[in-house]
Amino acid sequence: MSTEVKVPTLGESVTEATIGEWLKQPGDPVALDEPIASLETDKVAVEVPSPVAGVMGQQVAAVGETVNVGATIATIEAGDGKAAAPAAAAPAPAAKAAAPAPAATSSEEAGDGVTTLSPAVRRLVLEHGVDPSKIKGSGKDGRLTKEDVLAAANNAPEAPAAAPVAAAPAASGAPGRREERVKMTRMRQTIAKRLKSAQDTAAMLTTFNDVDMSAVMATRDKYRESFEKKHGVRLGFMSFFTKAVALAAHDIPAVNARIDGDEIVYFDYLDVSVAVSAPNGLVVPVVRNAESLSFAAIEKAIADLGKRAKEGTLTMDDMTGGTFTISNGGVFGGLMSTPIINPPQSAVLGLHRIEERPVVRDGQIVARPMMYLALSYDHRLIDGREAVTFLKTIKEAIEDPTRLLIDL
Repeated sequence: MSTEVKVPTLGESVTEATIGEWLKQPGDPVALDEPIASLETDKVAVEVPSPVAGVMGQQVAAVGETVNVGATIATIEAGDGKAAAPAAAAPAPAAKAAAPAPAATSSEEAGDGVTTLSPAVRRLVLEHGVDPSKIKGSGKDGRLTKEDVLAAANNAPEAPAAAPVAAAPAASGAPGRREERVKMTRMRQTIAKRLKSAQDTAAMLTTFNDVDMSAVMATRDKYRESFEKKHGVRLGFMSFFTKAVALAAHDIPAVNARIDGDEIVYFDYLDVSVAVSAPNGLVVPVVRNAESLSFAAIEKAIADLGKRAKEGTLTMDDMTGGTFTISNGGVFGGLMSTPIINPPQSAVLGLHRIEERPVVRDGQIVARPMMYLALSYDHRLIDGREAVTFLKTIKEAIEDPTRLLIDL
């Protein structure tokens, strides 16, 4: 008896996905709700669970193939896999042969206890050029973890160099000059289209200011230990900026709005999209109702979203919505940037690295930890005066955090 495995509903407006990798091969035993495949959508990687317990049967779609919501991608056969494994395993080579080279490299799942690769682990395998079949997994059921891959890459520095050379296309021109073509992931394609669309559609403009981080850094140092002890999360800068954005958006509502045809949609809530670097590219999961959250609640939400972004376990709901975006390029050392609006939002705040610079205070030149702020906004909706006022309000709130408590 066979049970069909279908592509699940992937979220609003998402109608198709790409087979990222098969986590189970024909003949493998499968438990109820155990992931058998990973799908790549426009926004996140989604694991497809088995609807029944049994044995992995036929794989209808190959790695890299586009499938629609509701389409059958595999079958699950009744049994425990012991008798069916030899016969059912036959289609596996054909399925792998149809896959693109990068995906095939990351799907070497036989031997040494390696049974599955999560999207995050798969990305590390490709980045470091290690052979997953030669790494002993320390995770559940012998699965590889990110730590396993990193340890293998660090302990065998000469191995990663050999794998890309063997997989690279033939050299053209001078010896040693090589090129490699890798198909863009669905997420990366969508990121490219959305960012280009924002530039083509919005009348985008960026205004800058700088902010003295002394007060926030002093507050953070003073309450760091007690805050973490009470709330179980570190007190970072993002909660201060999120609260400052909520304060400023109250006075300049156009920054927390969007254009819909010939109408302006204003939000009486602040859903902050937080730009996070994930294995497959930049993602912007959302912190809901940020205007009403405490510092601790904001820090916990951001920490959880960041952790799941790196693990590749964000859901479509995590990515849906968002009325304003904060992008912290400072964590990568960026001094200044002109961030691009995340459509259909009307503005994005860019944070940058903190560095001591000479400033004048009370007629004296002193060193202060300064950060450049950048607000990119849609000039169709937001006037220059409003943008400057919004950024000035954030600057004042960060330089005097008491304003965040008394709503000033």
